[in-house]
Amino acid sequence: MRIDFVITELFVGGAEKCLTELAIGLHASGDDVRVFSIAPLPQGPQAKFVDRLSGHGIDIVTAGTSHPRGAAKAYTTLKRWMAARPADICQTFLFHANVLGTHASAAATPSTVRIGGLRVAEPIRWRNWLERTAVRRMDVLVCVSNRTQAFASEHLRAKASQLRVIPNGIEVASFADVQPADWSTWGWSRDSQVTLFVGRLHPQKGLDLLQDQIDTIAPVGSHQRLCLVGDGPLRDDLVRWSESVGHDRVRVLPWQSEVAPLMKAARLLVLPSRYEGMPNVVLEAMAVGTPVVCSRVEGSEELLGHRHHEQTFAPEDSVTMARLIQRMQSDDDLCQLLSDENRRVVQDRFSTVGMIEHYRQVYQDLLVARSQTG
Repeated sequence: MRIDFVITELFVGGAEKCLTELAIGLHASGDDVRVFSIAPLPQGPQAKFVDRLSGHGIDIVTAGTSHPRGAAKAYTTLKRWMAARPADICQTFLFHANVLGTHASAAATPSTVRIGGLRVAEPIRWRNWLERTAVRRMDVLVCVSNRTQAFASEHLRAKASQLRVIPNGIEVASFADVQPADWSTWGWSRDSQVTLFVGRLHPQKGLDLLQDQIDTIAPVGSHQRLCLVGDGPLRDDLVRWSESVGHDRVRVLPWQSEVAPLMKAARLLVLPSRYEGMPNVVLEAMAVGTPVVCSRVEGSEELLGHRHHEQTFAPEDSVTMARLIQRMQSDDDLCQLLSDENRRVVQDRFSTVGMIEHYRQVYQDLLVARSQTG
């Protein structure tokens, strides 16, 4: 199969990781794979997916724009790129790529099978309206979770016949040799019990719930700590807040290229998001063997349904979140049980190989159906 992957950007993130694993897996089995990024390619540590793709001989092209004013340029560049080598399949990831990539493919190569990728259930009216124009021209829209699929049906008006659910995948074996980070690097004792957040520092992530419950999560004079890892629009405010609370209780660390050692060292991972798609950070924590406390948003039910009473809470319910965290802080047996079960669930249901094969089957079925209808 000739497959074009189009994505908004290739910075380190869940959708970008999925595309990378999928492209490499399909390329390794003989498919002709190319990648197009609308935004400029990242440099430095953020370029690890670009480096992996290039290292496997996969061609990457960029429109070189990350500003709305560059949309027309990106659309024109995409059309030329697609027309130069018509693809059997065009798979898009994320909002901007879904919109520009789908419309460009329909204009440049009408016979190409067009497949969108919905990664986050983001209830923003103007974006939903614009994405609906693209969904009408898609053959299939792949969603990462059942609740994301329900969102696509309601807000993007996708037909039931268009919708497929393919969860993210991860390999547990790749985390077998991860060594825990040393908390003394950041001035904490090595036996600190750390509640860890990893993600974009953005209102979507519900970080205000952690701020509201800091005296429960990391009481003064205790061994409990809160560590926030990431960058985003709330970073400066959170740094000031952490200074007012005290660095003996709260630290805000910048984006890290490798978070598995931090997860391995943490008592638990917390994710109090208001909406998601299927949170990759939860998947990674499960693979590492770190217990999770997560809001019951899109994707978390599929990931944590086996132990949802111990690991999930209703969005905005900071009191229940804090209670679940406290229980994990005090119950070693529960933490070990959750660690073992989370790893098993990921290995059995969310493997990278399984994800790749699921996408391949969708692609092949669509091409067969297209050939039969002429």
